[in-house]
Formats: sequence, C-alpha cells, structure tokens
Amino acid sequence: MNAAAYLLEVGESERVAIEAGDGEITYGELRERVGRAAAAWQSLGVRPDDRVLVLGPDSIGWVVAYLGAIWAGGVAVGLNSRLFERELAMVIAKSGARCVWCLPDSLELLGRCTADGRGPSPVLAPELDTLLEGQQPIDAVERSDDDVAFWIYTSGTTGLPKAAMHAHRCVWASTDVASEVLGAGRSDRFYSSSRLFFAYALANSLFAGLRSGATVILDPEWPTAERVVEIVERSRPTAAFIVPTLYLKLLQAGLAPRLARVEHFVSAGEKLPAAVRAGWLEATGRGIVDGYGTTETNFLMLHDPDGSETLRPTPRVEAWWREPREPGPGRLWLRHPSVALGYWQQPGESADCFQGMCFSPGDVFLEAGDGRYGIRGRQDDLIKISGQWVSVVDVDAALLAGCRESVQELGTAPFVNDDGLNSIAVFAVAKPASPERAERALREAIEALPKTRRPRETHWVDVLPRTPTGKLQRNKLRDLRASGLTPQR
Repeated sequence: MNAAAYLLEVGESERVAIEAGDGEITYGELRERVGRAAAAWQSLGVRPDDRVLVLGPDSIGWVVAYLGAIWAGGVAVGLNSRLFERELAMVIAKSGARCVWCLPDSLELLGRCTADGRGPSPVLAPELDTLLEGQQPIDAVERSDDDVAFWIYTSGTTGLPKAAMHAHRCVWASTDVASEVLGAGRSDRFYSSSRLFFAYALANSLFAGLRSGATVILDPEWPTAERVVEIVERSRPTAAFIVPTLYLKLLQAGLAPRLARVEHFVSAGEKLPAAVRAGWLEATGRGIVDGYGTTETNFLMLHDPDGSETLRPTPRVEAWWREPREPGPGRLWLRHPSVALGYWQQPGESADCFQGMCFSPGDVFLEAGDGRYGIRGRQDDLIKISGQWVSVVDVDAALLAGCRESVQELGTAPFVNDDGLNSIAVFAVAKPASPERAERALREAIEALPKTRRPRETHWVDVLPRTPTGKLQRNKLRDLRASGLTPQR
C-alpha cells in the first residue's frame, strides 16, 4: 500500500478537497499534483525511507509537498517553526533528512539551524511549484504496511520533542472517529484550529477529511479566538477540532455564539474542563466531544461523547491495564492500527511504550465501569497527600470552574514543601480588568475544595508556559517556583 494514495483514492474528482489561503483544489487536481510532486522529490534524490521536512504555514502547497514525499516512498515530517530555535536545530540535525520544503522567509531560520553545514537541502515552495510544471505524475510507490510513511514530533511537554514513526497502516482507520463518533462524512467540511504539524489536526481533520472525500479547510494564520470566528463565518465548516484553551478563550471573549452553526465540535490536546463544556453548551446549544489521543496514536483513542467525565474507546481500539489491576490509578495499553512503530533513535523509550500495534501512554487512568476510564493526567501529575491520590488535572478543572469569570487561565503543579510533604501550587493569570476580583474568586475556589486538594501556594503570573501546541508545561511551572517566586499563602 501507500498511505498517501490510500487517503486520496475515494474523493470525487470534481469535489473540492482543500480550501486554504492559497486557493482551493479538487480531488482530481490534488491527486495529479501529488503525483507530480512525488516525481519532483525523486528528481531531487529522494529515495524510499528518505526524510523530507515540511516547514511552513498550513496551505495546499504544504499538503502537496507532504503527501508527495509519502507518494514517492519517502518519509514526510512536518515541523513546527515556533519551536525554540535551539530545539528546532536539534530536531533538524537528528532527522538526517535529505530535503526540506519551506517558504523563502524561513531560509534565514533554516540557515541558523544548520550552521554546521550538515542540514538538508532547502527546496523553496516556489521552486517546487516550478519544478512540478515539468514533471509527469508517477504511480504511488508501493510500500509494506509497516514501512515508515511519516513522522510526528511530540509536543515536548516533558522534555525535548521525540519523533514518533508512523507506518503506512496508520491511515487504515482514518474515518472511524469522523463517521462512527461524529456522524460526519463526504458532505462535511473539516476544520482544525491547530496546525498540521500537530497530530490532532493532521489525523483527525486532514487525513479523516481526505479519506472521507470531504472538504478540508486550512488556515495559514496562527489561531486566536478572533481568527477562529473569522474562519468559521467565512468558510462555514461543519466539523471543528479545537483545543480546550481556545474553547475557553472563545467563551471569555463572548465569541462562542458565533460558532453555533458548526454541527460537530471536538476537543483534544488536554482534558476539557467540565466548566468549559457546560459554558459552551449554554452559549452555542452544541455539545463538545472530548477526545483523548497522543502523537504516538495519531488518531483519538478514547472519547467522552456525553459529558460524563469518563472516556470510552473509539472504534477498533482495544484497551487493557498495563500492570496487574490494583486499586487506584494505572497505565493502559491501547491497541490500534494507527499506533506508531516507535521513536526515532530512542530504543529504550520505544521498548517501554510500544509492543506491536500497542502503545502505553504516560497518562494514568481509573476504572470507571461499563468499559469506561477516567483520566488522571500524567504519572507525575499524581501525588499522594494525606494518603490519598490527588490529580492536579482535577484540581485545575475544579478551580477553573469556580473562577473562570475573572481568571483568564490557571494551572497547578505538585511540589515538596519544607517539611518534606507533598503540596500543590497554583499559577494563575488574572483578566486585565479585574485583578482584585480574580484574587478573591480564586481564594474562594480554593477554600471550596477538600483539604487534601487545596493548593498551599498561589502565584500570579503574566502567562502560563505552554508548548507550541498549547499544552500546559507543568515542569516549567515547577521550575518557575524554584526560581524564587514569592508565593501568596
């Protein structure tokens, strides 16, 4: 098989496949252009298993370059240009890539990241477009199910990003969540506020949309609440994939009602707070499907369709406990065709997390009955206080529910106090117009919690540290506290 050919084989030739800032393209045109891009990559020396980096804003050109590399038998790798330069340089160096597709304004950054002269050959987007004109489309290069088709880098919440290597078989279940969980299909219009270098957008919007024969809406701009509203009102998507932080910002800005025309809302990337879900339903009349997936699984593995705060497996997913069952939180194994093969040049971590088509994420879960699970965050987000397990993810949600009218965002982090006991610190960003009200509301929200879950320190900050994909970096909160912040007790 070939993953790129599989994704593009069902779309009706005259139907619009992609709408983006650089125009629109039908399925017939996209198949032809991807076939020519594959020929172009081969003319530039790309051979089976060679990596091709794709660095740039979401666009038709991005998709053509990316799928063209896979069609040619190579390995496509989407890069996040918003990584810190040092991290981006390390990612590029370790990839061993042959070529990188980029826009002219990325050349300076790319030059700094490859100052040692060992980087991939840059291929500017305009140059590739010109090269396509002289190429004839080639047939997709046949690969085995377990040959590598693309890499996705982890978001780096617990350290430097790792490359999850995804096989061609990873696209077999492309439409499962869209069709069987959302009820979306060929007549729908898919839109993700996240960029295509992020697995959430790549798999659940682009891959699912293309394999469904639907239309995928791309936006080259970085997402803000205002920008999301602009795209929705202009392009009229029927299925929107948005992260919890952005749902919250849309609510806080009073913009949520303007998205009510969207039929299907999905959230992923981190846990969706119950207060945000309830606020969204009140503002739009639409519920949100809360999904759980990872870079290593590509697609969503678990979902909460009804606001029960528990997750059930999505179609084809088999889930079981990693260790013999004991009371309390534990890790799961998830079996699914979209599970990655492992991490590039990380044999130890790969052996710990992967077994065949099975993956065990670092998050921990609780048995919730009826084949459902309650997520409790990552292993290091759980601490024992007074003999009871406490999830800082749950504390986040409870506090936000009590003060979201005056607090812009907040996050908690565990630490060991001067007495050697586990404690929790909360870091909060007040809305600009009401700092005193925010302090009072947060204090009251803390006092409303059971004693074991109450943060013992409060830190007011200007911004919370997040990854480029929007995930809270709790390790950096701990570093911030250790750097000498004076807490409010």
